[in-house]
Amino acid sequence: MKKFDESYVLLKDMVEDDYYPKFLVEKVKDCITPVIALLESGETDKEVIQAKLDEMTLAINDLQEEFDENDSEIETVARDSIGVTVGYILDWFGIDIDVEDAIGERDW
Repeated sequence: MKKFDESYVLLKDMVEDDYYPKFLVEKVKDCITPVIALLESGETDKEVIQAKLDEMTLAINDLQEEFDENDSEIETVARDSIGVTVGYILDWFGIDIDVEDAIGERDW
């Protein structure tokens, strides 16, 4: 079983931008880490992985109101940062799922 790249900074652009409250960036990371844990377990079934990605995306969707309440939003930089992070994770584990499909449940 392959471990995720510990040197990779999840959501790097969001982490480095003060527009995004740090505690909310952490909540987005908390939505992503179960996907990493699933892939580290050796899971390769695309349907199982996509279901976990959908769960992640829906959980991020649920954070939008909290971003708004904190004078922030999941907009272009955040969307790109999430997409880049998900793409990196999928590439790292050799999972052939397009990023647009992976986060297809998004409403941001």
